[in-house]
Amino acid sequence: MTKIFFMIVIALLNVLISLICSKKTTEPEVKKVATPSFTPPGGRYTSSQTVTMQSTTLGVTIVYTTDGTEPNSSSQVYSNPINVNRSTTIKAKAFRDGLYDSATASATYRIETTPPPPANFVFVQGGTFHNGTSNVTLYSFYIDKYEVTQASYQAVMGTNPSYFGSNPNHPVERVSWFNAIEYCNRRSIQEGLTPCYTYNDGTDHGTNPDNWPAGWNTKDNNHTNVSCNWSANGYRLPTEMEWMFAAKGGNQSQGYYYSGSNTIRHVAWYGDNSLGTWDVGLTDPNELGIFDMSGNVWEWCWDIWGTYPSGNQSNPTGPASGSYRVIRGGGWYNDAVSCLVSYRDYNNATGTYSFIGFRVIRVSL
Repeated sequence: MTKIFFMIVIALLNVLISLICSKKTTEPEVKKVATPSFTPPGGRYTSSQTVTMQSTTLGVTIVYTTDGTEPNSSSQVYSNPINVNRSTTIKAKAFRDGLYDSATASATYRIETTPPPPANFVFVQGGTFHNGTSNVTLYSFYIDKYEVTQASYQAVMGTNPSYFGSNPNHPVERVSWFNAIEYCNRRSIQEGLTPCYTYNDGTDHGTNPDNWPAGWNTKDNNHTNVSCNWSANGYRLPTEMEWMFAAKGGNQSQGYYYSGSNTIRHVAWYGDNSLGTWDVGLTDPNELGIFDMSGNVWEWCWDIWGTYPSGNQSNPTGPASGSYRVIRGGGWYNDAVSCLVSYRDYNNATGTYSFIGFRVIRVSL
């Protein structure tokens, strides 16, 4: 009996000890403030942004910095939306009494404003087309709806070399490929844009033609000394494929033989209806609202002359070497075949003829 009693006591003690050991001391859990978020989120923008900040935890104080430093309790307190008009990194943190501070939130805004193109430029939405040999995919760009006129060339270059001179609204002609390159950079500089072209003959002469060496534009072989910054927002010649895509009507192409029509006399000044150049923009435009991409004057392109490569291409810029530069579109002096949107030709970079001019583009940023 004593033994049974003793065993019962031992069992009760074990139960009591187990209960004591299993009892937990419950301490209040301290929560953390939710990390702030930004609207709009960080990223690349082409205009200033109004940024707001918020935390899903109620009753918090948000502090922030815009100089890259870590925010703390003495940093600027967020109370109103922030206007971000230049590239900036915002860091923010949220506080509330009785809660742990939030993690630091960070957002970088890259504001890359580009001056709008002139009013007579047409936007060409990027897309894919077939050039007769392969599929070509291009980024978007802006193109002048008119060939560069004598008046525009005179305003930038201070001279008018045209054979059919004293006609300010006629396309400028008797301009070499080198002249077209120089015009692009000088116009870009005049308008506060970043020039596209650099001249380097073993020495980097930069983008200002005033600093290029004497004779840079007098020898055909010098054409390969010119390089292009494809992301610059200044004026440049179209690549051959950009020219062709625009001439065909871009994504709105109806597949016409000439730029805007299958009837050449509706869209082109050429050998059967002209004895010289005409004012730009008198013919019918093409599907994109661009004039004279067939006829009036041939137009210089950036590309070095060469055969089309096979296989799909993305934003091609032509061969790396060669002796000539591409011209497209036909002119007042030529037959209808030369005015086809598919027709290609070439000339020396120093060539100046009364039937060769150019038009310019700017990239879409």
